Amino acid sequence: MKFSIATLLSQFSHDKLVAGKVLEKKLNCQETESTEKLQIALDVLEKIGILSKEMGKYRRSPDDGLVEAKLRCSSKGFCFAIQDEEEADDIYVKESHLSTAWNGDRVLVKVIKEGSRRRSPEGEVSLILERANPSLLARVKQASEEYRAVPLDDRLLFEVNLKTEEEELAEAIDHLVHVEILRYPLGGNPPLGHVTKVLGSDAEAAADTDIVCCKHDLPQKFSPEAQEAAKSFPRPASSGKIAKAELKNRLDLRKLLTLAIDNESVLKTDRGTPLVENAVTLQKLKGGQWQLGIHVADFARYVTPDSPLDLEAKHRGTAIYLGEIILPLFPDEVVRRCALAPGQERLTLSVLLTLDKTGQVVEYEIQPSAIAIDHQLTYQEAQSLLSNPEGLDKEMSAVAKMLDDLFFNLSPSVKAQRLQRGGFDLALESVESPYKDDGRLGAIATSSTLPISAMLAELMVLAGKAISEHLHALSLPGIYCVQGDPDMMELEDLIKLGNNLKLNIELGLEEEVRPQDYQHFTQEIANSPAPKVLNHFLKYTLKSRHYSTHPGTYFGLAYTDGYCQCVSPGQRYADLLLQRLLHVLFEEGRDRRSSRSKKGVNLGSSTSHGEVKWTVLPAAIQTAWEEELATVIPYLNDREKLAQDAETDLEGLKKAEQMKERTGEVFQGLITGVQSYGFFVEIEELLVEGLVHVSSLKDDWYEYRSRHSCLVGRKYRQAYRLGDQVEVQVKSVDYYRQQIDLVTVGGGSEASNEDLEDD
Repeated sequence: MKFSIATLLSQFSHDKLVAGKVLEKKLNCQETESTEKLQIALDVLEKIGILSKEMGKYRRSPDDGLVEAKLRCSSKGFCFAIQDEEEADDIYVKESHLSTAWNGDRVLVKVIKEGSRRRSPEGEVSLILERANPSLLARVKQASEEYRAVPLDDRLLFEVNLKTEEEELAEAIDHLVHVEILRYPLGGNPPLGHVTKVLGSDAEAAADTDIVCCKHDLPQKFSPEAQEAAKSFPRPASSGKIAKAELKNRLDLRKLLTLAIDNESVLKTDRGTPLVENAVTLQKLKGGQWQLGIHVADFARYVTPDSPLDLEAKHRGTAIYLGEIILPLFPDEVVRRCALAPGQERLTLSVLLTLDKTGQVVEYEIQPSAIAIDHQLTYQEAQSLLSNPEGLDKEMSAVAKMLDDLFFNLSPSVKAQRLQRGGFDLALESVESPYKDDGRLGAIATSSTLPISAMLAELMVLAGKAISEHLHALSLPGIYCVQGDPDMMELEDLIKLGNNLKLNIELGLEEEVRPQDYQHFTQEIANSPAPKVLNHFLKYTLKSRHYSTHPGTYFGLAYTDGYCQCVSPGQRYADLLLQRLLHVLFEEGRDRRSSRSKKGVNLGSSTSHGEVKWTVLPAAIQTAWEEELATVIPYLNDREKLAQDAETDLEGLKKAEQMKERTGEVFQGLITGVQSYGFFVEIEELLVEGLVHVSSLKDDWYEYRSRHSCLVGRKYRQAYRLGDQVEVQVKSVDYYRQQIDLVTVGGGSEASNEDLEDD
């Protein structure tokens, strides 16, 4: 098992001694080589004072004066160590103080010069905790008799000596390659690597998915251990039935009319076994109430902790979607056993929600269950049934009736509750997400062509909210999703842009952003002259959601007291962990204060919240879970960030490729950002952003007015300000850096007297 120094140190605290054998188990060091490497790491950390040893056990040394941070370097050679705490100062690190650390590495930094009001503190790297570049994209060059790789990323200021067959390298000279790092710089020895794949003569000749996978070091194959485990993974019964023994301690919901509704791309058979994770049931109760069932495929029942498949899924963290290529969490054999399929009985974890006629959740119950999918529909098929319910047979009439109740009665009421607490919708061109809930976006996206997607998300989110409340009410460990308020600096340009377009975009409270403000923004944007661009802009002002061990605010859904994403255990490892935790609750939880108590409570029901006055889980199990989640959550956050970066990177490459083919064409655009060096234009037709550099404005000498966010011509008083419509021509495109250079053909506006004033 590979582990980083960061992972090793995360097992320690200042007040608790940890034995080496315990560390071997936690880090899954089972082989002699890995246990030897662990001991070497412990000895080195003790020698440099990071750890102290007492009675054969280790603890983190108190007050070691070191700060954990991530390096962010420039192509000029200087770096800043960025601390995890948002308010903490960035620490300046000279190139001579990097100690062989590279851009993106997680490090321990010692502050050697305190900062002041005008200057950042200065530090030096004491220890590299985790390398961020196990591989890289580079161009091969020959130096005398050696072959070297020059990284494409100009923030990596080194060359890598190559260890590969000379004949292969001779053919790869000046080509773009993927290089795996075999040895990082050590003493006077340069880094050493070997070429794993020749991608093409340059970035444009390489496949965009290859570039993204290599750039972000994404796993394109499962480990041999995981592949072997997948071969012996249990298969579904050929009859499609669940064995009687499997039904023990589960709700039997197989007779309920059950629908699975999914994105068409998820159901494509050429992408392997369809990963259908969710199904819904709906029953009308007395008094106008509804019981909505959200049923999630029970991956936790089959994927055992610390098995090769589990370790592989933990390493991946999340599935990654790169166009037609999917980098999944599990091999196809696991999906075939666990995912839901029409006409098949499956084990699930069900959230049964009772809602009143206004869409308010009255109570809920969470239980292991068994279901049978009666019908599997695409979004398009469900919309067609809703639009044309006439002439159907009895069976499909029942399906159409259920769809009508779900999406015309229940979902609008649930949405009204969300809007009432300040929630908002993002109107986007494309909402093809593999997730049923808010996904990586952190908000509910709507589309005029596929409204049922957002309607279903409204209902799925309720399951996550219920699980969050339940874990918190029973004082159980949990993986909560948290999304902070948008940064005021990020919003300034949007507010200025809106005001320049004569929109009423202002914050309700000074210096505070609330979901209600975004609700107002979306209403104004809907009636603006450029809704596509402004909604696109608004989307990128939202902060990414992240995992936490404590419930917190979730801006995009207007929740203030906790929320969990839970409906995708086959795509997100965090969702799988939540399933395991709920199984532990049902199997190990104490439903009464003591064995002498005659009556217990239903630990799966919200009715237990006011009755439980004792610790539900045994102390050892509670502590083990708390430690496990505290260790794994930072890693899962890093994997989510990596996945988001990779998916965004692919989108950027595709846009750059599209614009490269349209070099010389003229487009209508909207100025969305102005700086001293030029202004950014969003091409409305394609939602592609490019830069008009100030040096290309040959007709005048332009000066920057930061107060009004505009460039003003000194002689002819031509102005380019936020919100101005311009005609631009595509001048050039840097495909790899995704930089699009534009030149103006027409547009802009006349400068006002205010624009001409000095700031």
